[in-house]
Amino acid sequence: MTLSSLANGQRSLFDRDVRYPLTPPLTLGCPKTSTADVAYPVEVDYDYDRVPRELFDQRPGGLDQWAPLLPPLAAPGLGEGGTPLIQLEDGIFVKDESRNPTWSHKDRINRCTVSAATTIGAPGVVVASSGNHGASAAAFAARAGLPCVVLATADTPPAVGTFVSAYGAAVLPVAKEERRPLMRRIVDELGFHPLSNLTDTHTGHAYGPEGYKTIAYEIFTEIGVPAAVFVPTGYGEAFFGVWKGFAELRRLGLTDRTPRMFSCEPAAGAPLARAVAEGVPAVHLKAGPTSAYAIDCDFNGYRGVLAIKESGGAGLSLTDDEMRAAQHDLARAGLWYELSSAAGLAGLRRSGETFDGPVVCVATSSGFKDVGVGEHPLEAVDPSWESIRARLHAAGMPGA
Repeated sequence: MTLSSLANGQRSLFDRDVRYPLTPPLTLGCPKTSTADVAYPVEVDYDYDRVPRELFDQRPGGLDQWAPLLPPLAAPGLGEGGTPLIQLEDGIFVKDESRNPTWSHKDRINRCTVSAATTIGAPGVVVASSGNHGASAAAFAARAGLPCVVLATADTPPAVGTFVSAYGAAVLPVAKEERRPLMRRIVDELGFHPLSNLTDTHTGHAYGPEGYKTIAYEIFTEIGVPAAVFVPTGYGEAFFGVWKGFAELRRLGLTDRTPRMFSCEPAAGAPLARAVAEGVPAVHLKAGPTSAYAIDCDFNGYRGVLAIKESGGAGLSLTDDEMRAAQHDLARAGLWYELSSAAGLAGLRRSGETFDGPVVCVATSSGFKDVGVGEHPLEAVDPSWESIRARLHAAGMPGA
């Protein structure tokens, strides 16, 4: 059965009565409700009355199966979505997004945003990213036959830079503060379609969070609605997208409840947690040093504030040590993620709460993306039994 998109427009997240046509995607936020200080994002709206209820009777298999509740998927996919939900402990599950084609959750967003570029006939795409987003954008652009420019930074991990370049993207390391101005220039002068944020407070791509909704759909088809979801959070697109997915399930009458949403940010910055604490839509700050580079942000977007408010959740700030402890424990359970991805489990532990029902920690990306991976190659050891046994004893191997 071929399913078609039921998307019918865009609307402001600040005032959902303010509507726009579905195309072109509004990549600078809502023109009517945004102010000089805050760019309010828009979201995609749908003809929910026509969504087939049997859509959620199937097990997760990929983004295409959710086509009615996504913008038109005009670009070819790479088998994204359908990632495993792994029980870590009794009542605690990990949604393993490292199993996507480029080993991160960003494949869900880029299937939608590259599709937007294809729909409007853009000559290419551009993204500012030093990690997962850039790699994923490059892969989906290559699949769609579109040129791709990735504005990275000089401290991008070498393995990630090689990964992105392999897809044929033009990778340009520049100073962090230069990325958005250069991105705007490429959009204005070359006509490339932007796949990441252009505004001073985060709006991102209008279609982007729609791809992240499918994480919620997949969780629902396996365990129903969890009591809480903990999401590693940078600008808040994935965090909001997961929330929107559960909110849509309630709107469709498939459940009468939604989970509490907990954003999990590095304490070195944590702009979303601060915005919520101060009761404002967005804040700017200067983030300090952290090894969780994938979610290290100087400002937040309104989407995350809205998701916390509407779900009754909270914004959590985590130290690198807390994330490293969670990363270590996940690896010992057979799950290796980059430090940023361990923020979900670290957030659950930091919350100190007991939940009446299952809890899901989203793990966003593979450990291969982490800082320092590959910098210390293995060295040959003395193969004599005495030496080998001593090393095994030191490693705590039984019988050694």
